[in-house]
Amino acid sequence: MKTSWQLYADLIKGLWRENPVFMQLLAMCPTLAVTTTAFQGFTMGIAVVFVLILSGVVISSFRKLIPHQVRIATFTIIIAAFVTITDLILAATFPPMSKALGPYVPLIVVNCIILGRMEAFTSKHPVSRSFMDALGMGLGFTLALVILGSIRELLSSGAVFGYQILTTQAAGGWFRPWVIMILPPGAFITLGILLAIINTFSRKS
Repeated sequence: MKTSWQLYADLIKGLWRENPVFMQLLAMCPTLAVTTTAFQGFTMGIAVVFVLILSGVVISSFRKLIPHQVRIATFTIIIAAFVTITDLILAATFPPMSKALGPYVPLIVVNCIILGRMEAFTSKHPVSRSFMDALGMGLGFTLALVILGSIRELLSSGAVFGYQILTTQAAGGWFRPWVIMILPPGAFITLGILLAIINTFSRKS
């Protein structure tokens, strides 16, 4: 029973209490760069989930065999292998999305969320807990990117995940797209407002 609760706690902490974006402010570069649409944010998040889980399982499985002096280099090599696989799969199956995400998929190698979890958690815990931690952190990162991308896409085009919600003036409706939302300042403004709201509710709770 205690083990089940521990695994559950490892999973849910990444969704809110230790959310990589909203609580720890990690991986700001891809968070701000790829969230012009909800689908781009979702795709980037799933790529990170894939790398986090597979890297975590491998590193946790061999954690006792990895010399302490070379652990960071070893972690980086393992992460880089799975990032390469992810990048190739994405390029082969979704070429337009791969092109849209540009260099940010290969840059998952140096994503501080992944390397940080490998060092702080995975290298010290068994496979079961490492898997749940990686899944929770990955889903938390994906959730943050989807929320940010949905807001920016809605305000810049009136759509979310490509589905038109607000009819723009060009289509005979009332909504006037906010061009700033597809630009870098729009990402900073949206994230700042979200963080302010989250911090306000966190203090009240």
